[in-house]
Amino acid sequence: MKKFFKEFKEFISRGNILDMAVGVIIGGAFSTIVTAFTNGIIMPLVNLALSGAGNGLESALTFLKKVYTVDANGNEVVDLAKSIYIDWGAFITAILNFLIIALTLFVIIKAAMASSKLLHKAKEEVKPKLTKEDKKAMKAAGKKPGKKADREAYLAEKAAKEAEEKAKAEAEEKAKAEAERKANPTEADLLKEIRDLLKKKA
Repeated sequence: MKKFFKEFKEFISRGNILDMAVGVIIGGAFSTIVTAFTNGIIMPLVNLALSGAGNGLESALTFLKKVYTVDANGNEVVDLAKSIYIDWGAFITAILNFLIIALTLFVIIKAAMASSKLLHKAKEEVKPKLTKEDKKAMKAAGKKPGKKADREAYLAEKAAKEAEEKAKAEAEEKAKAEAERKANPTEADLLKEIRDLLKKKA
């Protein structure tokens, strides 16, 4: 029994099972929304367009067997509960529901695929690629360019080295600019030095 529950836990913990459960729940809620949209918005418009032929799709019935009953006013009317008929209105409503759901899912899936392609493209653009020199350097260092761990380690070392060289170059440039400034002081620099000297004497 313990093994059974352990296997059941592993089963329900799988990613695809959870995704499927979420999909079923969202699908049920989405189906309710589409049904309400069809019955509340689309069908009244269709019935309005067909109102010249009666009560719209509600009257789109083909009777195979009619059973009559008497209403409160004494009039003889068709008893739909006991009659046998083909309900074309319900059939058309189901078709409309299907088309709306299919169209909406198509748009959603197309948008998701487009965003997935854009994300993959962005990742590919951001992902650093190995040059011929990089591959040669990796082989010289005994690393395999096709191996993910070696490639990532090499790229990390390369990025660190480039950052160090950049920082060193910036420091040298700053020191050079400072030396040039001291060698050729501006009027503002001279005034600042005079002010500092006066402060020290004071």
